[in-house]
Amino acid sequence: MTSKLAAVLPDLAPWRSSKDFRLLWVQGLVTYLGSVMALIALPLQIKDLTGSPLAVGAMGAVELVPLIVFGLYGGALADAVDRRKVIVLTEAGLGVLAAVLLVNALLPEPMLWPLYLVAAGVAALAGLQRPALDAMLARIVPHDQLAAAAALNALRWQAGAIGGPALAGLVVAYAGNGPAYAITVVCFAVSVLMCRRLSPAPPVEHAAKPSLRGIAEGARYAWSRPVLLGTYAVDLAAMFFAFPNAIFPFLADELDADWSLGLMYSAGAVGSLLLSLTSGWVSRTSRHGLLVVFGAAGWGLAMAAAGWTSNVWLVLLCLGLAGAGDMLSGLGRSTIWNQTVPDRLRGRLAGIEVLSYSVGPQLGQVRAGAMAGWTGVRPAVWSGGLACVAAVGLLAAALPGLVRYDARTDEDAQRRRTGQDPTAATGP
Repeated sequence: MTSKLAAVLPDLAPWRSSKDFRLLWVQGLVTYLGSVMALIALPLQIKDLTGSPLAVGAMGAVELVPLIVFGLYGGALADAVDRRKVIVLTEAGLGVLAAVLLVNALLPEPMLWPLYLVAAGVAALAGLQRPALDAMLARIVPHDQLAAAAALNALRWQAGAIGGPALAGLVVAYAGNGPAYAITVVCFAVSVLMCRRLSPAPPVEHAAKPSLRGIAEGARYAWSRPVLLGTYAVDLAAMFFAFPNAIFPFLADELDADWSLGLMYSAGAVGSLLLSLTSGWVSRTSRHGLLVVFGAAGWGLAMAAAGWTSNVWLVLLCLGLAGAGDMLSGLGRSTIWNQTVPDRLRGRLAGIEVLSYSVGPQLGQVRAGAMAGWTGVRPAVWSGGLACVAAVGLLAAALPGLVRYDARTDEDAQRRRTGQDPTAATGP
């Protein structure tokens, strides 16, 4: 019985083998707990100031261009400079933006335009930072522990995502936006101190300076690999069609359950956590493309059910199931990426991945807000979920290499395992 339980529990090997992994794990938890305070308070503040679901959804549109531009540039930057420096400086910048939100919230009459300005700034800094963070993992964790590291990182996110939204909802409801933003500032200050303790992560020898040509090289490599292309496309489609988080405040109102808002934001993380706590089997599977496809389809189906039902408890259950599907897809996506991408292109490919898992939610917020204003809140949720399932099915048919991916036989995965550069053999 003990051996069977150990087989499904998370693999802690990366935590034991890497000091930098432990630092990034704890730092990421602190950052997320601070970020989620602003994540809850910001749309609620826009809702209170405007009363418009479109105005809340427009936050995604404001974030879109900075995320695309700085995400791509951040990928090239992560391949050209010390990745630790990028992480420290961007984390400090995010703390400064949190301070701007705090000052605005403390004004006698808070203004609307700084909220959009800060949202755009956060998107830009996140775009610069995320490729460097993602590109660090394969350096600090052995190749055979990458799937386990992805599961542990997911567990960290879920720990914050479950408690964070519920705590943020209470803080905002009973103390106001100011204290929520103050907690965000403190968390980023702590995070910066932790990031400074990371080991240096210099670029590979003779790394090229950030340039459009370098970004294009990474794009050509991704385009030439149908498996990678499939992971990006599936995630982008899933988030675009079935990411209704921006209209959760209006969904809670429609269900006459304002108390459930924090639970709506955290329900997906509960489902993700349950899957991660039984993720030991992920380290032993090799068909990670199937995880991507089935997980994304399950996410869409559960979101459709959440929009269809009018019982708030069933809505929360469906959101939990959606979170489990999203986590399954995310584990497959992260493992494929870390198993196949060469280190010299890792930052640029991470920049492209930022577009797939960050631009998708931003566009999804715009879609959800616009659809809610046009068809109503619940139809905007269930129609997006059904569209997600259809899109994932079409992409799986169009890119069969993703479904067939097997780490035991994939050429790029085998070269990466032996320390070779896949681009040296096949070119971009």
